[in-house]
Amino acid sequence: MEHIIFKYFPDLSDRQKECFGKMLELYPEWNARINVISRKDIDNLETNHILHSLAIARFLRFTDGSRVMDFGTGGGFPGLPLAVLFPNVHFHLVDRTGKKLLVAKEIADACALDNVSFRHGDVAECKEKFDFVVSRAVMPQPDLIRICRKNIATEQRNAIPNGLITLKGGDISAEMKNLRHCSEVIDISDYFSEPFFDTKKIAFTIIK
Repeated sequence: MEHIIFKYFPDLSDRQKECFGKMLELYPEWNARINVISRKDIDNLETNHILHSLAIARFLRFTDGSRVMDFGTGGGFPGLPLAVLFPNVHFHLVDRTGKKLLVAKEIADACALDNVSFRHGDVAECKEKFDFVVSRAVMPQPDLIRICRKNIATEQRNAIPNGLITLKGGDISAEMKNLRHCSEVIDISDYFSEPFFDTKKIAFTIIK
């Protein structure tokens, strides 16, 4: 069966295809032991989690040498799929839940990803600088901005200004209302045709 990922990303290398194949194999195995994805949703792993994470890559192709922090990564989303797609970009995955981070580490090791690092703990303790912070449905955009502002680098190297890129669902107009002057909201259905994405969005906020 042709994977949905390959439909939208037809130029993947053999190694990248192998990595995504391993994710599809290993996440269900780990999820049976440590719940990182809803039990009822694990059958939708490819579309609802891996492809959803890769929507960020349709919004922005990170420049080689960029540094990206994944805030509240859980079992590795969106950070690990993006790390496979961008082998010359460094991804720093942060989460408070050690068991979930263990799964992300095991998946990264299985895929031999050398562009990923991990931090178990509160992002408030992280002092490093990044071009972007990415996150998936962790908390409202204004709260994320307050926490992550200190981690955004001033040096620019990408096609858009440095900032926060989040994956959202449903109506986010209220939380974005006061950020309209520095933000953009994109419908993921513009990128992917599967019904799951009908209500999914990317919210991008410039952080200076």
